[in-house]
Amino acid sequence: MTIAKADFIEGMAKGMAVLESFDTERQRLNATLAAERAGITRAAARRHLLTLAHLGYLETDGSHFWLSSKVLRFSGSYLASARLPRAIQPTLNRLAVQAQESFSAVVLDADEVVIVARSGNDRNSTTTGSGRVIAYGLHTGARLPSHATSTGRVLLAAKTRVAFNAWMKGRNLARMTPRTTTDPKLFRALIDKVRKEDFCLSSEEHELGVHALAVPLRNASGVTVAALNVVASQSRLSPLTMERDLLPLLFEAARDLRALL
Repeated sequence: MTIAKADFIEGMAKGMAVLESFDTERQRLNATLAAERAGITRAAARRHLLTLAHLGYLETDGSHFWLSSKVLRFSGSYLASARLPRAIQPTLNRLAVQAQESFSAVVLDADEVVIVARSGNDRNSTTTGSGRVIAYGLHTGARLPSHATSTGRVLLAAKTRVAFNAWMKGRNLARMTPRTTTDPKLFRALIDKVRKEDFCLSSEEHELGVHALAVPLRNASGVTVAALNVVASQSRLSPLTMERDLLPLLFEAARDLRALL
């Protein structure tokens, strides 16, 4: 969304940039680190950190700051009120019971994808007793690099070619594993393949030992609003088996959800 310059509150934008500086890699920040990550001066970062701590969104030991549980108010309100997670959750739960694998619904946010719903039998561990894979750290609200994930590629493929070219311009595709596609020419070819086939199978490109399969979720107007995926461990299912056994389930679920989205 574009707004008039007079309507833009720069202080709020800087405060949100400071809040977004915290992630799984940097859970505790001082003013210097927050300034570097938010792209503002150290003095400004310090004021924003102190204000956020005063409001209860951060905790501090006087030198470093970290997120408090109060920030969950935002995610809790979104999950309780947003239509997309509520519409998709029953389907994710059904698929998890039916296939005994882990399913997610994901949306695109700039350079990353964000998990907005997960199958109900999810656990935060690498595998369950049955061998079902739960990639480490993948929870509702988790953010992943779009170029290295099946869902990200499906959502990038949904962009117009002009929009995708703009997204790719000057971009460095980070290597997440030895198998991550980082060459721009090869990556463009992968996206073209996803557009043609209408699904993406990614093998060990985000996490070693994990295969992921994704399809687009479209609304009644045919617009892609999210991606639906399933992940499985290399020891449990091969990519070919996933495509044979699980892709029809994903396509069927996507068709059933279309009227709800």
